[in-house]
Parts: sequence; C-alpha cells; structure tokens
Amino acid sequence: MEILGALIAGSFIGAVLGFVGAGGAMLSVPILIYGFGFDPNEATTAAIAVVFLAAASGVIPKARKKQVLYRDALVIWAFGLITNLGFSSIADKLPDAFITSGLAVVLVVAGASMLRPPKLEEQKRMPIPVLIVMSLVIGSITGLFGIGGGFIALPVLVLFFGTPQVVAAGTALFIICINSLTAFLGRPDLWDDVQWHIPIFIGAAAIVVAQIASSQAHRTNPKVLRASFAYLLFALATFTVIQTWI
Repeated sequence: MEILGALIAGSFIGAVLGFVGAGGAMLSVPILIYGFGFDPNEATTAAIAVVFLAAASGVIPKARKKQVLYRDALVIWAFGLITNLGFSSIADKLPDAFITSGLAVVLVVAGASMLRPPKLEEQKRMPIPVLIVMSLVIGSITGLFGIGGGFIALPVLVLFFGTPQVVAAGTALFIICINSLTAFLGRPDLWDDVQWHIPIFIGAAAIVVAQIASSQAHRTNPKVLRASFAYLLFALATFTVIQTWI
C-alpha cells in the first residue's frame, strides 16, 4: 500500500510539474509529512532527492536543445552556496514547528507568484545586491525546506541576466538540480533516517508522468492551471499551519 501511495503521489507531483511547469517539488514535503508519516527533517531530506531526480530528468532535454546557461546557473548557485550548505548542516537541529511554519510561508509566497506572475518584459534588470539576496534566499529554502526555488530562480534569470524565457526555464531547472544535490550532500546525518523506498518510487513516478504531462501541456489553459495550483498551495499552507499550531 505504501508503494502504491508513493506512485500515486509521484504521479500527482509529476502532473503538476508537467502541466504547470514548476512547483511540483513544493508538494513533496507536505505529502511526505502528512501522507507517509515522515517527520519534517526526514521529509525535507527525502524531498531534496525527489526534487533532484525530477529536475535532472527535466534538464536533460533542455541541455540537448542548448537551452541551459551553465555559467549563469553556477553564479546563482555559488552565491547561494553559503545559505544552502549552512542551513542543510543544521536542519536536523531545528524544531519541527520552525520547518513546517517556514514551509507554509514559502507555499503562500509561491502561490502568490503563481497568481500574479511578474511582467518580465516591463521590468529592468536587477542590480547585483538584489541578485545576491535572491540567490541567498534560493539557497536558504533549498537547504531548509527541500524546495528547489525555481519560482524565484526564473524571474532572477530573466530580470538580471536578460535571459529568454525558454532558456531561463532550462537554466532554472539546472539551478534546482545542483542546489538540490548540494543540499542533499549537506545532510549526511539524516540519510540513514529516511525510508528511501518511498521517495524513490515518488521520484520515479514523477519523472514518467512529468514527461507525459509536459507533452500535453500545450492543450491546456496555463492561467487556469497556475491559478488552480496557487489555491492548492494556499490550502496546503493553511493545513500545515493548523497541523502545527492547533
């Protein structure tokens, strides 16, 4: 039953990744916590592995089409390295309530970004200090919550680097991939605590379904999908807060 549940959960995450184009990774942590009984630290560690598998799968076809800017991705990754490794190394010492409450905040922010995507063509490039701050934020949420930070990386790439949207999407996937791998390597103390068969099945199902959904995404209304996903994130954030504090 656990394996069946993991496959269903992974299929759901993959569908979100394929149809919406981002954000499926944010579902991994609450699903692992409330669906499979993981504690927050185990869930964020396992989610990092799921995020890495999904992002690696998505970035391969982008790389073949030369839609990944490796230098720009490595710059953002390097700026966020301090917070990524720093928070990853202390994640097991943080209270569960801090992890789940912080996750709820991230879900709300991500949902808001889905409802009101930035008008990228009307804004100026970000100054270097803003780029550094945003990179540190991306590293922080990856290290703390097992989330790749694609919903932040994408506008950073477009606004600061002037990257075309298609190329920015591929580069953001690469950032998520290397950020997740970095965060995972920063949590060796938690590796043995995770029941790995569950996230492995979730990740495998997510990869397969994401590829199928991505090929059918052009037949759907992106605005409706983004709005639906935003309200799902708000509902998950509310549920997480209730479970944590009430």
